[in-house]
Amino acid sequence: MITLTFEKIYLKERNWEPCSIAVPIAKGKLRNIEGIVVAKDGIETLSQTKVTSYWEDGSIRFLFVRFLANLPGNLGTSYELYLDRTEFEESKKGSKEENSILSNEKTPNALCLTKDKVSSNYTIDTGVLTFTTKTGQGGFLKEVKCGGSVFEESQFGIPKLYVEQAGACDFKLHEFHVVEEGPVCVILEGVGEHSYIENSYKVTVQLTAYAGKPWIEVSYRLFNTSKDTLPIESLQYEIFANGKAKNELEVTRTCVATSNYRTSYLVSEEGETVAKKVDAEDLLYEANEHIAEVFYGTMFADYNTSEGGVCATIYQAQQNYPKAVEASKQGIKLCLVPENATKVIMQSGMAREQKFLLHFHSREEDLKELNNRSLIYQMPDRPQLETSVYREAGIFHDVFVDKKISKVELSLIAKADSHSRCYGMLNWGDSPDPGYTTQGRGGGLPVWTNNEYDFPHACVLMYVRTGTRRFLDYLLVAGRHWMDVDVCHYSDNPLYYGGQWEHTNNHVLNSTIVCSHQWVEGLIDYYHFTGDEEAYKTAIGIGENILRLLETPMFRQKGEINARETGWAMRSLVALYKETHEERWLLKCDWIVGHFEDWEKEYGHWLSPYTDNTAIRVVFMVSIAVGSLMRYYRIRPSENIKGMIIRAVDDLIENCYMDNGLFYYKELPSLKRLGNNTIILEALTICYELTGDEKYLTYGLMTFELATNNQSAILGGSKKIVGDSVIGPGPGTKNFAQSFLPLVSYYKAATDTGILF
Repeated sequence: MITLTFEKIYLKERNWEPCSIAVPIAKGKLRNIEGIVVAKDGIETLSQTKVTSYWEDGSIRFLFVRFLANLPGNLGTSYELYLDRTEFEESKKGSKEENSILSNEKTPNALCLTKDKVSSNYTIDTGVLTFTTKTGQGGFLKEVKCGGSVFEESQFGIPKLYVEQAGACDFKLHEFHVVEEGPVCVILEGVGEHSYIENSYKVTVQLTAYAGKPWIEVSYRLFNTSKDTLPIESLQYEIFANGKAKNELEVTRTCVATSNYRTSYLVSEEGETVAKKVDAEDLLYEANEHIAEVFYGTMFADYNTSEGGVCATIYQAQQNYPKAVEASKQGIKLCLVPENATKVIMQSGMAREQKFLLHFHSREEDLKELNNRSLIYQMPDRPQLETSVYREAGIFHDVFVDKKISKVELSLIAKADSHSRCYGMLNWGDSPDPGYTTQGRGGGLPVWTNNEYDFPHACVLMYVRTGTRRFLDYLLVAGRHWMDVDVCHYSDNPLYYGGQWEHTNNHVLNSTIVCSHQWVEGLIDYYHFTGDEEAYKTAIGIGENILRLLETPMFRQKGEINARETGWAMRSLVALYKETHEERWLLKCDWIVGHFEDWEKEYGHWLSPYTDNTAIRVVFMVSIAVGSLMRYYRIRPSENIKGMIIRAVDDLIENCYMDNGLFYYKELPSLKRLGNNTIILEALTICYELTGDEKYLTYGLMTFELATNNQSAILGGSKKIVGDSVIGPGPGTKNFAQSFLPLVSYYKAATDTGILF
């Protein structure tokens, strides 16, 4: 049995709240999902499970479980996950069902999904809400029924995209397909496009429904599938724009609301127009102490009539500004990009997902209840697992330290939290690197890291070792941005398509796609922790881009540059092999090992050409090479790789280690300053792993001490408007992404051996 723990969040109880969790499973422990049960106090609740990963022996490696939970007000609670129904039945013996919070509640009926054979439209019945999809020209909803109210096709508008100097685009959806189906949740996706004259922009619309719930979550994802920039003049979605809402129904209330600490309402009982907008200036001067990846506030519009109404909430509206909401006698207008606001210019190949919740309700529904649901949508209840579950599954790198040192733990937390929060529709989930920016790499503009060094993966490792929720939310925000903005979704150049952009200004301008700046582990984590298959597909696309790059002429040459580039590629290829068990990801790895062999033979050691007449030792570069080779070695051990790694690290110790206990930066009189890159710690720990010789760990003591000396996090401070972003204080995400695994790997080895205490 696995315990699913809910922390205390909300004052009021939530009945049959949709929840989800990712569960890692040790190799060989589980072969099928037929016996999985989620329960509390011996009473089973409605659930659905899908497998997101398998071990190489065919056993299950990762589960994604959705279930309905009854959560008490102002208290934490827990549920139980059973992998075997027999174990669950045994646990029921002696349980007192009359004491269960579930015993007096009727479980919602399972979702019902049907497809019309003629029109191919889908109908979903949640038990309290029924809706039917629509394809072709026009909107994506044909009909919605809720509580005796019927909302017709004419009452739902289309996503209206206006392009600067071009005007309105047509909108069309093709056939919907089922993304996920079960008794708790159904997700449908329609694929289509906005188009005008010669340009066409791909669009996907996902509709998510839950058992027993009167709401639909809409995910609208826009792709710039043209060779030109896409300057958005406005992007809006209207509800009740036509039909009965405009001419026949009595409007009893219009309302818009935003919140920071408490929700502020603009209400008209006569149906007058009320509106709110959030733009750069609002964020610049608004104080907010929340960690914005977890929660900032909410923003919604409500429209109520004599027959019922709908409340529409934009997800993370402030973080993804500019946004606006409006309610009037004509209905609701959600402005995903308002007119006369901060310009949003999507570069060629960019995508961006935006989500909103359509909550259908009776005419008597109180605004406080609508606000409550809107706030929960922004910060949902998330169950968590005990750290031991992640550790015992044997999936993640061993970051689980037994002999914890308080100041080190505080330093790791500070590093994870200390990154600038950067608001803006195309920037939320990323941050610029001050070092790259001051070097002038962006031509005076901020240089966005584009999730360099895989910040999402570092966040997941921090989450599984601590159970602290915000580290998971960092993954969710950064991973979504990565999937949308930092990956090339359209190009006529096959060496760009599907790849991850190198750090640059405006995320893609003046940038290239190269082997050494593409990662996949964080995207794979995102897939496991959300069940979102787009993350998995994006990771596969990056891997395929790497394979295409490795076939280009530059990699047929031998030498140090190719070894570095291909070394980074090896990290992603090994990660994809571990996830898929497909040999194609490893076919190039032996060839890459050959590059490292040639590099060593050419110079006697792994030296890097620098000036026209020098070849020098670069500590962090050699350390990166060691880490890359070790990832392959753990899959396919060989004495050749082991020997290269040990010789390389021994050479660094002999030539680059200084009397003060640090390694220098680079091997030239003009560059022998104190090195502060923590990647050397991973290289030293790897040599300890390979040899069992603790001497390697002693050489990292001073580097580790200095790197963990600061326990203060940068979480607040003055903000500034730069282009289409409001940039908060603090460093970029690169520092934590690069340093976390070397630090925690060394930390564990050094405390296990007693070198650190």
